[in-house]
This record gives sequence, structure tokens and C-alpha cells, in this order.
Amino acid sequence: MSQWKQIQQLEFKYLEQVDYLYDDNFPMGIRQVLSDWIESQDWDMAAHHESMATVLLSNLLSQLDRQCSQEQNFLQRHNLKNINKQLQIQYKAYPLLMAGVISTSLREERRIIASANLPEPGPLEKSVQNSVAFERQKNMDNRVVMIRSSVQMLDLAVKCLEDMQDDFDLRFKTTQSRDPADRNTEGMEQEVTRLQEILNNLDFKRKEILSKMSDVIKEIDALIASQLNPELMEWKRRQQINCIGGPLLTGLDQLQNWFTLAAQSLFQMKRQLDKLGELILKVTYASDPISLQRPQLEEQVKYLIDHLIKSSFVVEKQPWMPTHPQKPLIIKTGVQFTTKVRLLVKLPEVDYQLKVKTIFDKYLPPGRVHCQFFILTSTTKVMDVEESSNGCLSVEFRHLQLKEKKYVNGTKVNEGPLSVTEELHSLSFEAQFNIQGIHIDLETCSFPLVVISSVSQLTGGWASIMWYNMLTDEPRNPDFFASPPRASWGQLSEVLSWQFSTFTGRGLNREQLCMLGEKLMGQQASHNECQVSWSKFCKENIPGKPFSFWMWLDFILELIKKHLLPIWNDNCIMGFVSKETERACLKDKEPGTFLLRFSESHLGGITFTWVKQSDSGEAKLISVEPYTKSRLSALPFANIIRDYKVIADGEVPENPLKFLYPGIPKDESFRRHYNSQQSKVFPYISSTWIPISTLQCVHNSLLLSSNLSRPDNACRPAPKMCI
Repeated sequence: MSQWKQIQQLEFKYLEQVDYLYDDNFPMGIRQVLSDWIESQDWDMAAHHESMATVLLSNLLSQLDRQCSQEQNFLQRHNLKNINKQLQIQYKAYPLLMAGVISTSLREERRIIASANLPEPGPLEKSVQNSVAFERQKNMDNRVVMIRSSVQMLDLAVKCLEDMQDDFDLRFKTTQSRDPADRNTEGMEQEVTRLQEILNNLDFKRKEILSKMSDVIKEIDALIASQLNPELMEWKRRQQINCIGGPLLTGLDQLQNWFTLAAQSLFQMKRQLDKLGELILKVTYASDPISLQRPQLEEQVKYLIDHLIKSSFVVEKQPWMPTHPQKPLIIKTGVQFTTKVRLLVKLPEVDYQLKVKTIFDKYLPPGRVHCQFFILTSTTKVMDVEESSNGCLSVEFRHLQLKEKKYVNGTKVNEGPLSVTEELHSLSFEAQFNIQGIHIDLETCSFPLVVISSVSQLTGGWASIMWYNMLTDEPRNPDFFASPPRASWGQLSEVLSWQFSTFTGRGLNREQLCMLGEKLMGQQASHNECQVSWSKFCKENIPGKPFSFWMWLDFILELIKKHLLPIWNDNCIMGFVSKETERACLKDKEPGTFLLRFSESHLGGITFTWVKQSDSGEAKLISVEPYTKSRLSALPFANIIRDYKVIADGEVPENPLKFLYPGIPKDESFRRHYNSQQSKVFPYISSTWIPISTLQCVHNSLLLSSNLSRPDNACRPAPKMCI
């Protein structure tokens, strides 16, 4: 079943997550009409090779043209034509960006499908999955609507007060303009009495309006403190979790709606208070409540506006390199990276007015030498209105680039006490907000970044990003790794499973995680509350091995992504199995049963072990030397399983692999993954690569079968077997 058909069968709550994936950068209309073609292309590879991305962009536009010509529905044909034009404008100069967007969307789809099949979320996901539950949203919506209604009613009350004051002002001036001789008449006394009644009513109305204003201001203050700020903080926490592979990030549009309605209410109240200030210029009196109470209310409104606007300035997309979209918050010097800032308050008066400036490491830790960097490219852009979406005000920096400072004031600055991958940096954003006489300095900051100078540091850098965002919600703590806290195995195992979901589309099951826990900590790993130190995770070598636990696991992730993805997602690889468990699984199986597991002794290696019956009738387990990326780049692993041969004591070569554990016929599991490499050029004899091993543990060769010839370039060493 295609991936898109699987998506359409998901429950509504998962479909909402899918809906969030698609916008004008990658419209869902394209995903629908070209679903099979899109899934048949290698977008992951295209995202790293511009020539391939250019070809795929051209093919995508051609596919859309063909679909338009075949479409019978006029409206659908019109929409497809508009999408075609939009894609040409948006991606013609940036084909890599298009490939990255589609690659990310397909990967997120696989992750959503995987999460829909998981039996129970882990502790981190549990902590964030209900943070914007429906009932809370409904309560928030109702509260904001009530505030907006109260503010609108205040508008009417202020207008009514203005009319009452105008009536009083007219009557008072008319009375004053009468002849002094008429001021002691009965009619004059009645008019004065009437004026006093109106003034009393005016005083009562002023006090009533000011009291209602005070109540509304308190309600907005309570809304911001008890709901709006917590919702924003929880969204930021969900963003942290999403950065390290957690659930899809949603809710920012809803937050913008709440922030905007609250801001509109406050600015409307500010205008009402300004109006009251104008009214007392015409009519005032002793103990006038406006004169006494307005200054304090005005200060409260300005404070709330200041706080709300400052809080609404957020980093919508944390810094990430298009070359490594699955690993945000890691920046390599000399490589362009992207980030996006957004203002959650939508006010037409500030559209196209906010100029955002980026600053790197504005807050360096005092008192210690630190690697220092500066932004090589332009650091300032103006926020724009995204007309294509919900009209939010945002700015995206797509071409930022860092360069290292070697010396500052003649002093070398690249000698920090921590390793490069443990030094945390930050990217700050500043802007100046001016409206209705209010000036606000805006500032927000990215999550902590790791800056590397070599791709070889990527593994360690990503470990730091995972550890930080897993264990703290502090927006800025540059000294975190001076004394890093421990993680519970429950937290860590969940994040490790997310890595497989993110990079391969399928997370780890309970048995696989249990094996990883035992490899890291021993038998005690069965307890979720067991603590893991930072050093144990990625700095100390596995006993007897020249590499750490995380390096071993990260190499496996890379191996799956580049060479094993189809058979991994098809559940053909058992993967994380200790030798003891392997023996327990296979010892009672019939000869020819085999399983696939990742090597514990080689970085990024996969091996297979099969059951062979000895002459005495006993079952023996035989394992082949692990295949690594260097070998799998030459021959697909499914083909190795299909064509593998063993020679023993001059016997005819035979394939010992018959049944995939627990007993599935080999071809039934792997047929769909076989890749035919036979030449179609005639009259030459077609040829096929065949991996052959000898039971004497001598070196093996990759022979050319079919015509049983072996050209010079066909003789390559193959993995040895161990009995």
C-alpha cells in the first residue's frame, strides 16, 4: 500500500498533523494528484545534490502539466496551473530547497504513520501531547471572545458618555450665556437643578466606565498570566521536543489568534483611555474620577501591551542547515543555514515596518575563553506579511553563514574548556516596535546551538543537542555541559526511538530498546527510571571497543538511511540483538533459518546468522563478517541475501539462507527489494554479482556468475564467516 493511502486511513487526530505539513511551500494538491510519482523518487538524495534536484523539479513541473491537460474539472485544473506557476517562481533558483521540503514532508508522513501504530507514548511525549487539548482551546477561545465583547461594550459606553457630556456642555454654556437678569428666575433654578442631575449622572457613568475598564484590564492580565504565557511556554517546549525528533509541532496559528485578539483589546482600551483624556479637557470638576484613575489604568494597559508584544516575538523555525534538515541547531562554519522569526500579534499598522537584526552570541558566558564566530552574510531583513497563509508577520533568513574568529584583540579565542560539540552558542534577533506612541524593543533568541567546523563533528554535536533539549526547557544555559545532568532510560530510549522514526520512518519496538538499554547499562536497563550519564552515553567507549555507544548507534542510523531503508521499514531486520538472544532465537529452528542484526563490533555494520546442521545432526550457528557502507554501496543488501553462496570442501556453492526468522520464506520477504543489475546490451552475455564465502574462514570473493567468467575488476574481498 502506498504511503499516501496509508495516510488517508489514519484517525482524524493524525490527519490534523498531516494537514500541518502542507502549505504553499508544498501544497497538498500536488501530494494528492502525484502521490505515486512523488513516492517513487529519491528526494533524500536530491536534497544534497543540486543537479538531481534540478532534474526532479523539471520532472515535477512536467508531471503537473500532464495532469492539468488530463484534468476534466475546471476548478481543479485552474488550481493546478496556479500551483505550477507558484512552484516555478519559488524554486526555479533553489531546486535544493524544494527537494528538502518534499523530503522532510515524506519523512514526517512516515513518522506520523509510525506514531499511529505505537502502543503507548513515552514520558517526554506524554508531557507535551495534551498541552493544547481541545477543552483548553475551547476555554481559551471563550475567554478571549468574552474579553473582546466587554471591550466592544466599553466602546459603546464611552460613546454614550461623550454624548451625555456634550449635552451637559451645551446646556451649561447656554445657561451661562443668558442675561444676568434672568439668573434668579424660577426657570433658571430649574435649569440649574437639571444641570446638576446631568452632572451627577455624568459622574456616575464615568465611575462606572472606569470600574468596568479596571475589571477588563484585570481579566486580560489574568488571561496573559494564567493561560497565554503558559500556552506559549508549552509551545516552546514542544518545539524543543520536535527539534530532537518528537511529535509534529502545531499550535502556533492558534497562539497567534489569541495574542492578536488580546493585543487588539488592549490597544482599543488605550484609545478609550485617550478619549477619556480628551473628555476631561472639556468638562472636569473636583474629585473627577477620570483625572484620579486614568493615569494608573493607562500605565497598566501600556505595561500589558509591552509584555504581550515582547512575548509574541518568537523563533518559528530554529536554525538548521538544508544539508542536514533532520538535525537542526547544528551549524557548520562556511555552510548556509536558515531560520525564521515571527510576530504573533497581527496589527495592520506595523506591517512592513519591523526590521529584524540577527546577532550571534550576544550573551557570551563571562570569565571564560570561548570559540567565537561572526555572521558573514547580511544580518538585517524586514518582516513581511505572509499573504498566502494566515497573514502572519514573519521574516525568514535563508542565507546566513558563520565564520570563526581566530583572534580578538590579539588573543586567541578558540581554546574553550569544553569540546567543540559541547560549547553552546545562540542566535539573537532584535527589532523595534512603534505604534500609537508606544516604543518597544523586541528581542528573542534561538535554542542553544552547536557550531562545528567539520562533518566529522556532526555525531557529537547532535548528541549534545539531544541531551540539552531532552533534559531542560531553559532557553539559554551556555554552561549546561560544564556539569550535565543525567537522563532516565525512559527519556533516553524514547528520544533514541525518535531518531529512527525521523531518519527511517520506523521507530524501535520494546525488544529493540531493551537490547540497547542492556548494551548501555547492563540488565538494570529494564527499569525506565535507571539513570544514564552524559559521559556513558557518548564520551566513554563501550568496553572493549574503540567507540562510544552513541557513535555506534549513529553509524547504524546512517547505514539504514543510505543502504537498508526499504528492508528496515519492511521489518526484515531484527536489528538490535545480542549474540545470546540470537542463539536463543535460532537454536531450535530448522536449517536455513537466518536473521539480520547490526554488528556489535563494527561501526555501521550489518550481519546475518543462519542455522546449519552438522554431520552429527547438531545445529550450528554461522555468522558472516559484517557488511559496511563500503560494500553495500557496490551491491544492494537484498541482492546479497538472494545470491549469497557458500563453498565447503569443494562442494557446489549453495545459498544457505532459506527462511527469514521466525520462518518466512526468503523470497516472500525480500522479493520486492531485489534489484536486477543485469545488462540489457546485446549480444553480450548478461552477468550478475554473487557474494561467495568459504567455510574455512579464508577470504571470500565476489564472483561473476551466469557465464562463470570473472573480469579483473570483479575480484574483491568479501566478508569472512565465523562459526
